[in-house]
Amino acid sequence: MNAHDSEKVIGTLEQQGYARVEDEAEAGLILYNTCSIRDKAEQKVFHRLNEYKRLQGEGKKFAVLGCVAQQEGERIFEKAPYVSMVAGSASYRNLPEMLRRLEAGEQRITGLDDRQTDLTFETEFTARSNPHRGYITIIEGCDKFCAYCVVPYTRGKERSRTSASVLVEARKMVDVGFTEIQFLGQNVNSWRDPSGRMSFAELLVAVGELSGIRRVRFTTSHPRDFTRDIVEAIDATPTLCDHVHLPVQSGSSAVLKAMAREYTREWYLERMSWIKAATRDISITSDMIVGFPGETDADFEQTITLVGEVKYDAVFAFKFSPRPNTPAVTMADSIPDSVKSERLRILMDRQREIQREHYGRHLGQVQECMVESYNRSRGQVVGRSSQNKTVNFTTARIAQTPPPVGSYVPVRITQTLPNCLVGEAIADSAEGAAFVPVARVPQFVVLN
Repeated sequence: MNAHDSEKVIGTLEQQGYARVEDEAEAGLILYNTCSIRDKAEQKVFHRLNEYKRLQGEGKKFAVLGCVAQQEGERIFEKAPYVSMVAGSASYRNLPEMLRRLEAGEQRITGLDDRQTDLTFETEFTARSNPHRGYITIIEGCDKFCAYCVVPYTRGKERSRTSASVLVEARKMVDVGFTEIQFLGQNVNSWRDPSGRMSFAELLVAVGELSGIRRVRFTTSHPRDFTRDIVEAIDATPTLCDHVHLPVQSGSSAVLKAMAREYTREWYLERMSWIKAATRDISITSDMIVGFPGETDADFEQTITLVGEVKYDAVFAFKFSPRPNTPAVTMADSIPDSVKSERLRILMDRQREIQREHYGRHLGQVQECMVESYNRSRGQVVGRSSQNKTVNFTTARIAQTPPPVGSYVPVRITQTLPNCLVGEAIADSAEGAAFVPVARVPQFVVLN
């Protein structure tokens, strides 16, 4: 989501006549896009700004964007007086006007929004960094107010785009050669069509049925708004990727209540049962927090048993860290960091065991992989499956005419590793079709 925000900002600046350069030493304007979801984000930002300080004597101007900008506001000017502009993500639509003010000589420009804004940042000028896989933000903000999360305070309330505007953007992307589209949102499945025409599942299907689309993904979902028709849509629509990322955060209902997650362990497991009952093998991944205030050994054990029951393909786990302005800041963080670290180790060790066993189901399967890059030192092509798994595979063509980035290759899986699959391309055999190329799409021009 942050990367896509940067694409929007870059496109907007280029439309205003700015030229992007690769080296900050060559730039007249340096924009630093920030995230504050993890601990010590503010310290990292100011440390990075201090590194830029050496450039201020060269007449450069500096801007801080994103969640830390929204969170810290004008305090950034106090700590880094050489910064000229501070803008939260909800105010990016005002960038052209802020840039004009900056060029006119204003020294301190602030673009911040309270969380009640109804506006989303839609732009025709997104500078998409990948010509084959593109992002569409369908909902911004969050109304869930989980006790540990800063997002509602930095991204504002939930506000959705109309289905018509999403479909227009998707159609334009497909027309210029994009084959994979990913819907984005802090809680993407909380999207509600302002026009009332479509549900989230119906929007997925509508984009998945566009001629030229090969894959549709979405992230990140919230269990509270995860409905059965989403699973039914994935099961019935081959272009919808067979992967669901559904953060659970804890396996203990008591901890989930303290986190204000608005669901129980049983509620979450019911949604897992829907996914597992699907005809397609739908990959499941999740986020988890260990050491939340008040988490007992018994609570943590429930997280371990939930991991064993669900059998995730991947888990992204973190130690609890208090974030500014959140309710958890006032909770007694009585769990020692050493205990948090040990719980994190136990959780990830258990998950690795599950992945080693669970990935074994792919041995011998043929998976269609979108080519992303090459590892020539190993003579491998690096691809990604519909389940969002990295697949490193060999092909007789790699030395002469390797499959182009963005093409789709059928690959037989011959080996499983802890975090990826290994295989052999079968594109030239009787079992598979030839490599499926995609149209060459001119990337946005970067002027140096």
